[in-house]
Amino acid sequence: MTTTEFDDAEIGTGANRTGLYLAILQLVFTLGWTTYVIYLPKLAADVGIAPSAVILILMLDQAIFTITDTAMGAAADKIAPFVGQLGLFVGLLTAVSCAAFVALPFVAGVGDSAQIWLIALIVVWAITSSALRAPPLTLLGNHCAKPRIPFLSALAMLGYGVAGAVSPYLGVVLRNQDARLPFVISSVVVLITALALSWVERGVADKTPARRPAPAKPLGTVPVIFIAAMVVLALGYQLHFSINSAPFYLRFAKPDDLQWLMPVFWIGFNIAIFPASAVVKRRGGLIVMGAAGLLGALAILGAEAADGLNTLIVTQFIAGAAWGCMLMSAISAALAIGDSGAEGKVTGLVFSALALATFARMAAVAGGLQKLPEYAPLLHWAPVACWSVAGCGLLVIAAARMQQGMQRMRGA
Repeated sequence: MTTTEFDDAEIGTGANRTGLYLAILQLVFTLGWTTYVIYLPKLAADVGIAPSAVILILMLDQAIFTITDTAMGAAADKIAPFVGQLGLFVGLLTAVSCAAFVALPFVAGVGDSAQIWLIALIVVWAITSSALRAPPLTLLGNHCAKPRIPFLSALAMLGYGVAGAVSPYLGVVLRNQDARLPFVISSVVVLITALALSWVERGVADKTPARRPAPAKPLGTVPVIFIAAMVVLALGYQLHFSINSAPFYLRFAKPDDLQWLMPVFWIGFNIAIFPASAVVKRRGGLIVMGAAGLLGALAILGAEAADGLNTLIVTQFIAGAAWGCMLMSAISAALAIGDSGAEGKVTGLVFSALALATFARMAAVAGGLQKLPEYAPLLHWAPVACWSVAGCGLLVIAAARMQQGMQRMRGA
């Protein structure tokens, strides 16, 4: 093996370690969020907050994420050129986030007098936890070779998908447990993982010096359309998985079976992201996002028309695979679109789009739309419309960009 080949292999190994680290970070953060959602009704009840207000608290969290995810990504862009500072930035904010998170069950134990303090801690936790999403992913845009970004994005999203798969089991395990120990364990694991970012950052920077991008430019038409499409795709996912999937299964299964059936979606998600990353490497993220949107729309139509449990399982697997392709491709596309010093900002916008769609789904649930007969057809067909319309739009944009690229090549 030549010296160059050895160096390339070492760089590849370092990049893979970075991807694995990001996967672990996404996994522990998402499981922490799941723990929070499981226990929030009890914590709210302990301080005298009515059960009907819990959904409003969760909506507040998503509203905060919608703003702070983009803000944290933009801040990461300014910090990223200084090696080690990004890890320090994330580590400090994570320490504050974990301190607020650990305090939640202890403050709730005080009783009704701690109601305001509980809400304040939730707000602090929501704001600071945004540092764990877009900022670490800027490492991929700043230090990793462009051809490797799709695979590393798939690694990062693997943690998100694994967390989605195990969340139903986590709910069963924690159902009757005291909240304090899970909150402490979750916070300690998240903090340790976040503090390791400086070590990971320095390691990848030593092997692959950061690119020196041109000054960040204002977002053009394509990035704006990309983010708008991401909001629509995320809304389709929220309506399909969080509102419609359980009723689909309950046509053929018992409620106790849901904990085993709901993860099928995430199994498809985790299996599809790596093959899709190879396609993104060759064809680009927008094409894969668009094609996956159309495939997912067909899968949802199949779930609607399923005449048995086995058919429904297959369609849910395909729908999950499609969403995995969409989300992984979105991260890759965001890093590519922001490749002028705005990687964190555009990636943050993707996470803000996810939060906004979650907020919209929660608002629909809070308004009881899923229980109103006149809105039932809308909720059933909205995911199909979201994924098909956004998918077609992204394919049109991708085709136009490819045509422009070919024209520039001919002109040269």
